[in-house]
Amino acid sequence: MTQQAGDSGVGTGRLAGKAGIVTGAASRVGAGIAHRLVADGARLCLADMDAARGAAMAAELGDAAFFMQTDLQIDGSIQQCVREAVDQFGGLDLLVNGACTYRDGGIAAERADWLVACNINLVGAALTIRAAAPEMAARGGGSIVNIASIAGKVAMAGRWLYPSTKAALLQLTRCAATDLAADRIRVNSVSPGWTWSHLMEDLSGGDRAVIDGLAADYHLQGRTSTSEEVAAVVAFLCSDDAACVTGADYAADGGYSALGPERALPAMRDQLVAAGRIAE
Repeated sequence: MTQQAGDSGVGTGRLAGKAGIVTGAASRVGAGIAHRLVADGARLCLADMDAARGAAMAAELGDAAFFMQTDLQIDGSIQQCVREAVDQFGGLDLLVNGACTYRDGGIAAERADWLVACNINLVGAALTIRAAAPEMAARGGGSIVNIASIAGKVAMAGRWLYPSTKAALLQLTRCAATDLAADRIRVNSVSPGWTWSHLMEDLSGGDRAVIDGLAADYHLQGRTSTSEEVAAVVAFLCSDDAACVTGADYAADGGYSALGPERALPAMRDQLVAAGRIAE
């Protein structure tokens, strides 16, 4: 299912003349990234399994984008997505690996669950890079951004699959950056914290204040991030403004990783004062 992109989609901005693929483009975060890259002048192939949301996204972006239903668990689907993007745009400069599954179950997860999570979150990203890299090299270089997560750096109770695959994606980023540097292809990752998403919207009944209240204790900014805020970091890494940045991970997490376990200290201090162990 493809919506054709016309030449009139060429925009102005720091990504003008650049063409790319965003996987997971039908998600709220993926959509935010796609909108920002197009606003900066890029033309995009929107890759996702969700045909309805993907087609709607392409309609919103007009001639600057087209939708390609893509299954990252199927090699041929990945290759067809890249071929279609190259056919439409004449080449490829950018790739954002944003597709993922939140499928988990912690210790109770079966082998089949692990294989699906690894196949989409890690192997799918790796094989999309493999398919896209030669096309970028043919254009003289490019930029790849993997959407990782704070979950790849800290333990999460009850969750094994998602954190493990995101940790592996961080290492894939470093390895790919090393191997593709000679082709002038930069590879970086962005690790969002809690970011307002379709999943959060469903869980909260659309009440963002509920999720912000839960996030407040774990994020210095006292709230969830927006997809637009994460997208701004991705757009920077896609641009020539980040020409000297490769193999790096950017924490677009509202201070989550900076706060760390010390977030518990105020409560601990109050308990010690109450117990007479320290002076108020």
